[in-house]
Formats: sequence, C-alpha cells, structure tokens
Amino acid sequence: MEQDITKIIPKFLKEKLEKQYGEEISKKIIEGYTKKRKVTLRVNTLKSSVEKIEEELRKNGIEYEKVKWSKEAFIIKNVREKEIQALEIYEKGEIYLQSLSSMLPPIILNPKEGKDILDMAAAPGGKTTQIAALVNNKANITACEINNIRVERLKYNLEKQGAKCVYVMQVDSRKIDDFFSFDQILLDAPCSGSGTLKLENGKINENFTEKLIQKSTKSQMALLRKAIKILKPGQEMVYSTCSILQEENENIVKNVLAPGKVEITPINFQEKEELPLLPTKIEETLCVCPNNEYEGFFIAKIKKVK
Repeated sequence: MEQDITKIIPKFLKEKLEKQYGEEISKKIIEGYTKKRKVTLRVNTLKSSVEKIEEELRKNGIEYEKVKWSKEAFIIKNVREKEIQALEIYEKGEIYLQSLSSMLPPIILNPKEGKDILDMAAAPGGKTTQIAALVNNKANITACEINNIRVERLKYNLEKQGAKCVYVMQVDSRKIDDFFSFDQILLDAPCSGSGTLKLENGKINENFTEKLIQKSTKSQMALLRKAIKILKPGQEMVYSTCSILQEENENIVKNVLAPGKVEITPINFQEKEELPLLPTKIEETLCVCPNNEYEGFFIAKIKKVK
C-alpha cells in the first residue's frame, strides 16, 4: 500500500513534507490523505437548537457523535452527505454541512456582539454564517468575495442560514479601501489545499502543483498585510489556511510579526487537546493533521498592538 501511495502523491510534496515534519510524521500525514473523511455538520443556532437536531437525527435513524470542543458540531457515523441533504432540517438551513477543521477559525476568532467584523474570503459562507450564529446576528459582519458565481453562492447560504447581520461586498480583499477599519477579522486565505488532498481523487499530480503554492503564497501575503492595516489597534484577527505547508502558514505569518506592533496571541479554547495536532514553527499557532475526521488546517491568532 505504501508503495502505491508514493506513486500517487507528487514527489515534490513528499519531499516538502519530509523536510518540514520528518519521515515519521510525513507518513502519518500521507496516510491521512488516504482516509475517507466522515460527514460532519454544524447546528445553525440562528434557526434551531442542538436538542432539536439531535432529536431529528435520532428520528431518522442517523447515528452521530459529538466533539468535545463544540456543542454544535456533529460527526455522522452511518450515512453520507446525500442522506443528510434529504432531511428537512438541511433544507430549512437548520444545519450546515461543514468540516470540523473549518469550524475552528470562527471559534478561535471568538467574535463579539456589537463589533465590526470582516470575513475577507467568505464564499461559500460556512464560516461567515458560523460567525453570525456565534454573535446571534448582533454584529456588523462584512463578507468579501471577488468571484461573481461564488458571490451568488455566498448570498444563497447567508439567506438560507438566516444570517441577517451580513453585508456582502464583491471586491478583491487585497484592494479594500484603507478607510475601513474592523474590530475583528477572519482571513481564511485561499491556499494550495495541501491539508485536504484525497488520494482517491487520482488527479493530484494535475491539480496540485508547485506553481499553485507559489501563486497562493503571493496572494496570502498581500491579504494578510491588508488585514493588519485595516484591523483596529489593540484588536485581534485570525489567519487560517487548509494547508499544512509552512510556506503558506508560518512563513507568511512571520512576515507581519513585529514586537510591540503585531504579535501572536495564544490560542485557547476548551478541549483543544482533543485535536490531532502537527508541530508548528511558531509557538501558539495550530496545525491540524489530516485524518478520517479532520482536514489539515493551520490557524494563527494575531493581535495588532498598535
């Protein structure tokens, strides 16, 4: 099996992983790429409750388990997405199919009611609607997306999920006017997707390239610099990617850190130790290892001191 995996995974990626993580952890990551990820969902508390969703799932014979770090997150054990999408609670927007890893950045951002919040790369809206739910629709959320089709998808999901406190701005977030300023910012940056690769796909060598990584890092750097510029002094933001490569993660973050001006904030939330974590090059950042429940994901919390 190992020999087959080595043939499927791009040689340059295998080399990158081994250089960054060492042989043992790299094998664990590559093994994670082979797993069929479980279906996971989030209860939309703007339209429903955890208790109601549990009752509906049980009524429909759907087995689930909860995760310790979020009472709204469910891991589905006996059906796939199609069966969930057939449920009335899905149709009504009472639940949202979302990977566990992508639920982490909004939780770590810890959005507050009454604040001006920016989601810099919002489509299709999973994290935006989660932020709206976390503040109970009582904040001013600006959601940015440049692509026409993705903007429509974002608007559809916002309406379906009842996220009424969100204003959609069709713009390249790198070009947001410096006149704007925000209390909290989520930058879930476009990336290579090195944490979400599936070897069953068979097209990894075509779609996942060194050029894609280079293009991603250029965009990530520009986006993060813009985010720091429009974040209010004394406030915090979250930078995240679904990549596990340091050139898209720690290397990008290091470029904006300046003692006394821009600093890393420790990430603390209940049951954090439950996550399958990879080592990171910056203390107090998180990198989740891909496995059968989680996508590979990097998260840093950053404070603009002044």
